[in-house]
Amino acid sequence: MYKAISSLSGRCDALTRGSCSRPSLAYFHGASGALCQKSAFKPTSTDVPEMPPCNFNPEKYTGMSKDRMIEIRRQNCNPMTMKVTYYKKPVFIHQGYMQWLWDVDGRRYLDLFAGVATVGVGHCHPKVTAAAEQQLKKLWHTTNIYVYPTLHEYCEKLASHFPDPLKVIYLTNSGSEANDLAILMARLHTGNYDIISLRGSYHGGSPQTIGLTSNAAYKYPVASGFGCTNTMCPDVFRGPWGGSHCRDSPVQTIRECTCAQGHCMANQQYIAQLKETFATSVPNRIAAFFGEPIQGVGGAVQYPKNYLKEAYKLVREQGGICVADEVQTGFGRTGSHFWGFQGHDVIPDMVTMAKGIGNGFPMGAVVTTPEIAASFSKGLHFNTFGGNPLACAVASSVLDTIREDDTQQNSLRVGTYLITELAKLRDKYEIIGDVRGKGLQIGVEMVRDKASRDPLPPEAMAEIFEDVKDMGVLIGKGAIYGQTFRIKPPMCITKEDADFFVAVFDKSVRNYMEKR
Repeated sequence: MYKAISSLSGRCDALTRGSCSRPSLAYFHGASGALCQKSAFKPTSTDVPEMPPCNFNPEKYTGMSKDRMIEIRRQNCNPMTMKVTYYKKPVFIHQGYMQWLWDVDGRRYLDLFAGVATVGVGHCHPKVTAAAEQQLKKLWHTTNIYVYPTLHEYCEKLASHFPDPLKVIYLTNSGSEANDLAILMARLHTGNYDIISLRGSYHGGSPQTIGLTSNAAYKYPVASGFGCTNTMCPDVFRGPWGGSHCRDSPVQTIRECTCAQGHCMANQQYIAQLKETFATSVPNRIAAFFGEPIQGVGGAVQYPKNYLKEAYKLVREQGGICVADEVQTGFGRTGSHFWGFQGHDVIPDMVTMAKGIGNGFPMGAVVTTPEIAASFSKGLHFNTFGGNPLACAVASSVLDTIREDDTQQNSLRVGTYLITELAKLRDKYEIIGDVRGKGLQIGVEMVRDKASRDPLPPEAMAEIFEDVKDMGVLIGKGAIYGQTFRIKPPMCITKEDADFFVAVFDKSVRNYMEKR
């Protein structure tokens, strides 16, 4: 049954999460416009879930017309900008606040993609906005050839979130840049060249990191990423092996297995594939292994519980260092831990991050050990904008806000609830093959049918995707075949927001199934 909520009640808490409260009873607007209680509600195919209310009032948009924006987008922006534009009818975003976005026509959307898993604590969060404004009045920019307080205050604060010996930080402007730097540092430190990453991974789009990225959609027919090898991804849903208690998630796959508790045959098989890669595809000494704790662009793919622990051991035996790419999983998004790698019970030799580090402000970082950092001093490296005063002030406020707003716990609480509710839809519809993730790093993989697990075709994905948007929710897409919906919202969303999305997604899938 839909949980549809009246926009006439509830208010936003602007001083904390800006989230919206609901009355104890759920309501809906019937076809006649009458306001009714949920207990009297019998849904029909025309019922549209009602968005939770919010009392934030965006500014009225008075700028450029939509037609003119599209004209400029086609004429003056690189064609790639049009190629990546979401939706047949694009969304023209004007303003944001916490988990909400407004378009130029004043329509409100629940943002469950957060600028691609970037806006962690909420759009224009009052605390982060105040910190940025305060720093703008003091000093916008200088570089680390000088000594200024915000850089050192932030590095000390960020280092406090890591276990020993991960205490040395270099600040960058993006995740691609951070991973580029990590590649260089790994090669300098080990004296080796080859690097292994997982198929389906995304570690950036620069000429070097594109070798780590393993998805044909991001590849160009030019030489790039030398020395990078992709090994089999231990995907327990789509891969050749998987079972019913492989992964660290509130929801397991629909696949069956006969493994005893604490024993995972799938993990053994995927580790055997990694050993095969060592035996056939790289020299006997390597520089590094890169892995996301949960794949992001790859579709929130989770590995068997002990995979990374065993993989790290093998990599170190081959002379390599282990790099955790926390660009999408870091800063409490997985709920159970501040960093995704902690959920695998490992300590990497290097951690890269971006996106949530600045809540949308361009920033990245590489965190490593003193020994590996010392190897970097063999040459001279300079970054004009990395760690500038404004970036450090924003990022420092983000860390404070995560703690003060209890953002990580909210991610765990609401994320677990949302994953569990989405799993009920998986059991209801033949085309929802898998629901997975931790906290607010969630993937919903769509299939033709559960028996084959063949990906749902792009045109079907696009139809559901557009329908979800038209009902007021923005989500993402990913995975090798574009078959997985990605749910990675600002971590301030509420249980009521989750209910609204589940109702919208339920209706969108049902609409598609009825047409099919």
